[in-house]
Amino acid sequence: MTASDAHRAIETVFRIEAPRLIAGLTRVTRDVGRAEELAQDALVAALQQWPDEGVPRNPGAWLMQAAKHRALDGIRRAKMLQRKHDEIGRDLDDEADPTAEIEDALDDELGDDLLRLIFTACHPMLAVEARLALTLRLIGGLTTEEIARAFLVPEPTMAQRLVRAKKALTEAKVPYEVPHGPELGERLASVLEVVYLIFNEGYAATGGEDWVRPALCQEAMRLGRILAGLAPQEPEVHGLLALMELQASRLRARIGPDGEPVLLLDQNRARWDRLLINHGLKALETARRLSAAPSSYVLQAELAACHARARSGDETDWRRIAALYSALGTLTPSPVIELNRAVAVAMADGPAAGLALVDALADVPALKSYHLLPGVRADFLVKLGRHDEAEAEFTRAAGMTRNRRERDLLLGRAETARQAQAAS
Repeated sequence: MTASDAHRAIETVFRIEAPRLIAGLTRVTRDVGRAEELAQDALVAALQQWPDEGVPRNPGAWLMQAAKHRALDGIRRAKMLQRKHDEIGRDLDDEADPTAEIEDALDDELGDDLLRLIFTACHPMLAVEARLALTLRLIGGLTTEEIARAFLVPEPTMAQRLVRAKKALTEAKVPYEVPHGPELGERLASVLEVVYLIFNEGYAATGGEDWVRPALCQEAMRLGRILAGLAPQEPEVHGLLALMELQASRLRARIGPDGEPVLLLDQNRARWDRLLINHGLKALETARRLSAAPSSYVLQAELAACHARARSGDETDWRRIAALYSALGTLTPSPVIELNRAVAVAMADGPAAGLALVDALADVPALKSYHLLPGVRADFLVKLGRHDEAEAEFTRAAGMTRNRRERDLLLGRAETARQAQAAS
């Protein structure tokens, strides 16, 4: 094996082991930033030794041991301030058993430390952007450069965001624990929100040159599967995983040969990933079994399942979809849900029925800058033969989106409407 091959192998192993490594070290140090530094030190040690010695049989244990020695050396060399002795030394000093806590982490087959780390990274005290970045960094193992590229911000900006987030958690002394009682529901909701936001940015990019970013969808699904394994009795976890897998099954069909968007009714359903659909439907069955009452992600997964089971747009049960949106809107009222319900109603009862619902949303403040409102309205106007109005609405929608592919699609539809009006 060449040195470059060895380095690639080490980096692959580290990306797999890093979340668990950082999780175990955070339990010992009570400091996410310090835990990440120790993990990086362990990677440096691996890069120095493994090319000559070979990858050890248990690379995770080797990396944890290297990080532990680094922590011990730091305590002995700097003698640390009393505060650090109290916080870190209680688990690592020589008088106690310095390996006890770390050995517990290595034996943590149930992933308790990893679950604690996920809840810490997604703590509600952090801004949503910080939660997204920290989760991708600590749990996903993405580099700062990769995260910055995914969310279309400069790398220094993302680096500062990560530093501030870790510092905020340390200064606030956020408990490194899985919450219990009433707090669990709130904190779990934050975790699921972060994972779903990551998925949505991959499924329908809000900006940039690409219509979809499959890598982000894959990362979100990986996080969802981790959560499903760590919290197997939580129906919303399985509901979210089902929703993501069912939606992701359409990724290949959502873009054309040149990267252009392909809308749902125009997609070649033979390109839908049947394996992902089967996984998603199985996760949905699990969520149903665990849920005593309908919940947000489970209802959304039910919606996605309606599309997944239909062999064509005409065979889709649009009335059931409209009913599911009504139930979802009752559970979590949202004008976006009402907009989606209008689309389903239009498919079931005709574009005039959908247009009436959309026009009732025209003055809702939350939708004033939402490009899909005029986009959906324009689609209904086309079907009603009101092409001049449709052209104006498509053009307005194009001016609101930050995604170039979506803007091109909307401008193309505006031009088609203009031509149809001219021919009439």
